[in-house]
Amino acid sequence: MKKTLLALSVSAVALTGAAHAQSASDLAADAQTTDEIITYGMGYGQQRYSSLDQINADNVSSLAPVWTLSLADTNSNETFPILHDGTFYVTTHDATVAIDAMTGKQKWKTYSDYPSDAKRILCCGVHNRGVAIYEGKLFRGTPDAHVIALDAETGEELWRTRSDDYKLGHNFTAAPQIADGVIILPVAGSDYGIRGYIEGYDPETGEKLWRTYTIPGPGEQGHETWEGGGDAWQHGGAGGWITTSYDPELNLIYMGTANASPFNASVRPGDNLHTSSILAIEPKTGEIKWHYQTSPHDAFDYDSMNENVLADIDGRKVLMHANKNGFLYTLDRETGELIAANPFMGEGQINWADGIDLETGRPNHTEVYHKAVSGEQVTVQPGYLGGKNYAPMSYDQSTGNVYINTLILPFNHKNAEPVYTQGVMYVGVDMSFGVPEDGHAGDTVAINPMTGEVAWRQELGVPRWGGIASTAGGVVFTGELTGEFSALDAATGEVLWSYQTGSAVSGQPVVWEKDGRQFVTVGNGGGATYDLVSGDDRIANVPPGASIWTFALPEGGQDG
Repeated sequence: MKKTLLALSVSAVALTGAAHAQSASDLAADAQTTDEIITYGMGYGQQRYSSLDQINADNVSSLAPVWTLSLADTNSNETFPILHDGTFYVTTHDATVAIDAMTGKQKWKTYSDYPSDAKRILCCGVHNRGVAIYEGKLFRGTPDAHVIALDAETGEELWRTRSDDYKLGHNFTAAPQIADGVIILPVAGSDYGIRGYIEGYDPETGEKLWRTYTIPGPGEQGHETWEGGGDAWQHGGAGGWITTSYDPELNLIYMGTANASPFNASVRPGDNLHTSSILAIEPKTGEIKWHYQTSPHDAFDYDSMNENVLADIDGRKVLMHANKNGFLYTLDRETGELIAANPFMGEGQINWADGIDLETGRPNHTEVYHKAVSGEQVTVQPGYLGGKNYAPMSYDQSTGNVYINTLILPFNHKNAEPVYTQGVMYVGVDMSFGVPEDGHAGDTVAINPMTGEVAWRQELGVPRWGGIASTAGGVVFTGELTGEFSALDAATGEVLWSYQTGSAVSGQPVVWEKDGRQFVTVGNGGGATYDLVSGDDRIANVPPGASIWTFALPEGGQDG
């Protein structure tokens, strides 16, 4: 009897869900829609900007919790909350959860089991950054390199497709993207010596439509940048662990690729395309239309996997990218032409290069870089965690600035003999690191992406690991590894409000409204990679525990 009732119930809600299915035009309009968030980054361009201004610099100090829900997980919570038809969809490493957006009550929770030994082959924390939603279905990746589809109304698993062998290091942490009707997802695992790739899947069936390797093989354009390194290209990295951006007008997705593997650059001579690169890719075919490499012959795990933020500025279609290497790049997203490249780190916090040549697009390497490649021990800044890591930045349409959470964690680097072993990190360097003696381990900075002018810089002790969202109300939301969720003044960086959530805020805030009331939602729980490697005793006693929080002004007090 229960099975029959469940089947009838599922059929009924499936019809209801179909009536509210998300179309390609809905996804394309997401950045202008204030009551739904159906694309990663609050719009295909990942600006993480909201036109809502009910919460503003004058009244944000009155912000209060509306609800919170535990996700019953002690791993890092970096999920991006997707909001559709009054329901939030969030993920942990092994579960997808539907939450009533107004009450915080759990609607359903679906576990996606995977082999326990897959956790051992995850480089930098056990987490997942969210789902994509399209035509009534949710899509996500798993730690054992599968892509799955769930019914958005019921949580029922609809299909599951294997991408590759997780025992070789392949895994998925990024939220998928939907572009031109195709599920787009890059594979992570570069630190394990995989050959990186990005794939397209059919949303209806789960069929793999194409795979594009980010490292060209013999006979392909760019393979010459690996010649002299033997079979280095086969284990050269260049996966991806951040969601792609998409321009529907140009019909191009933008992928940032990860580091070259091993870190020891001496064993892989050449520029090593397309490691540490930004790629423009056609979503139906996977064809690479252009590339720009931020760190040719990457020696310090600098990657280019950070989010690619799209905007139209001064009549140009631009792409903004704050790289782990400490520089903020602005490109023409139609052609890949470099427009600007400026440091977003503070004075003395970059020593591997002294600038980017705008004519060639290449870094001006310093002696620190050359000594490191030749085998000498050096202290490099930024270190392997980068001047910016996963924490996504925001582009503020009101001020024209981007807001970036930075890291200051120099690394001591010396080449060692790399040995490739299946399922083992393929690094080839000896390293040591720690929090700077003065305790200054990060900043939050507001910087113009076209000129490099810094509007303000807020120096921090413990860095901020979570994402940033900005609003037309002049407020910038972000979180602290010590547990506070904070609101900053967009004009000055001053902290206007903070609330202790009980665990590190490493999630991605989103801004939305319902019936004229503005809300802010964010995930907390764990500090991920910084916790694992920094040894920062200032966060040693911050408890784990992933939750989702929603805040708003008190009802009746929305006008400040």
